[in-house]
Amino acid sequence: MKNIKEMIEYPREGILSKEICKDDKLDLGLFCMAAGTVMGDHTSVKTAFVQVVEGDGVFNLEGKDIVMKPGVVILMKAGAVHNLKAIENTAFILGLY
Repeated sequence: MKNIKEMIEYPREGILSKEICKDDKLDLGLFCMAAGTVMGDHTSVKTAFVQVVEGDGVFNLEGKDIVMKPGVVILMKAGAVHNLKAIENTAFILGLY
């Protein structure tokens, strides 16, 4: 068992990622982004979801801005172009399946 809140650790700048679990069907990671960090356009080779744990940011999915607030879940198909910016320290779970 893992307590996500206890795993959160923010770097001074950039992104810190921690593996939650990984097997041949699911890859779950915790991403902690320092305030002001921008992750430019990229895609995923797998279907994915993002579950915001804490913070405030903007997730742009194929040209549409989504506010990243605690409790928000974002679903993405494989190959979807997305980017994000942490307005304040922001933590989220990324699941690839």
